[in-house]
Amino acid sequence: MNQILTLAGVVWLEMIRRKDLYVLLILMTTLLAGLLSFDIFGLAGVAGYVKDMGLLSVWLLAWILAINTSVRQLPQEEQRGTLFPLLAKPVSRLTLILGKWLGAWSITGFALACLYLTLCLGVSLKGGRFDVMTLLQAVVLHAAALGLVCALGITLSTRMNRDAATVTTYVVTAAAFILLPRIPSMLVGVGGMMNTALYTLYYLFPHFELFDLRRRLVHDWGCAPWSTVTGILVYAVLLTMALLSLAWLGYRKRRFSRGDIL
Repeated sequence: MNQILTLAGVVWLEMIRRKDLYVLLILMTTLLAGLLSFDIFGLAGVAGYVKDMGLLSVWLLAWILAINTSVRQLPQEEQRGTLFPLLAKPVSRLTLILGKWLGAWSITGFALACLYLTLCLGVSLKGGRFDVMTLLQAVVLHAAALGLVCALGITLSTRMNRDAATVTTYVVTAAAFILLPRIPSMLVGVGGMMNTALYTLYYLFPHFELFDLRRRLVHDWGCAPWSTVTGILVYAVLLTMALLSLAWLGYRKRRFSRGDIL
């Protein structure tokens, strides 16, 4: 466990060195300025529009940060040659994967909390507010979804180079979020191989729409049932564990040589 936490700390130090957190600060400032200046059809005082656009911005920024942070962790260790001293300590490959995932997820979670705080400030300055318990549910489920995204990015980076893993993670997560909820309606009147393919995609890809409570926050619908929230969190934990297990299976017998280092 100490090795996992140490590896996660190294990811944090790298993020500070790369100044990614400073870029995040600029993005949050831009988000706040955009929320305060937001005006649509002259309804600048309606906080619901600020909530809607602000939540969409938070989801997009956190999604981008989670993918870019997770997919580069293992490839950059391989390219720099720092993978060899890590594995010689000895650090098992499972420990390496878990440490990198924990570091990427914790950084993304910290960024997520900052983004939601910025959003709450912008909404309050527009005269609106969020229901506290609903907001808590939304943040927890959003963080769980980002854990899945980070696990997927780590998993794909064990079998692909950084660029390929980045593009594939973007495509898979975007397709899962946008297309999967529409598959049940697409199945009407579809048979044969197409029906089988759609069912396979529906049950194989992660259902990120389960973690999205934006409508409840925007329209003040109140909390989701806690039993449902708990079930979604269990689903996230199981799927994250499955993805990290696949990452380990794809990485444990991979052979590296110093001639492969660029």
